[in-house]
Amino acid sequence: MVGILLITHNGLGDSLLDCVKHVTGKVPPHLKSLSVLADDEPKSKEEEAHALVKLLDTGDGVLILTDIYGATPSNIARRLCQAGHIEGVAGVNLPMLLRVACGPDMPLITMVQRALQGGRDCIVSLNAVLEGCDDCL
Repeated sequence: MVGILLITHNGLGDSLLDCVKHVTGKVPPHLKSLSVLADDEPKSKEEEAHALVKLLDTGDGVLILTDIYGATPSNIARRLCQAGHIEGVAGVNLPMLLRVACGPDMPLITMVQRALQGGRDCIVSLNAVLEGCDDCL
């Protein structure tokens, strides 16, 4: 089972976990969150993230989802990445998270692809959908 770690600003990751619970009825045990606050020491947070990766890694790898590329949470995530075993994706949103949280038995590379696809494909113009634009779905 692939573990999933959210590394985000403030409580964004915890809020996303609450949304997963709302939609699916529970927060799966393979899903954890680490919040990075403005006054946190990045090295300390990196150590916390490393411990969470170790906890989540059952042998199939860990997918790290982070919010803004280039910010402290994504920099922490990037330092933890190991190609093929610990993969990271920036730009986390709820559709992306739901696509991967509900399929932990997928191979890690498939989860990365599903996260990217969910993040892109679920961004639509509501007006275009209302007007019957099939290109948006």
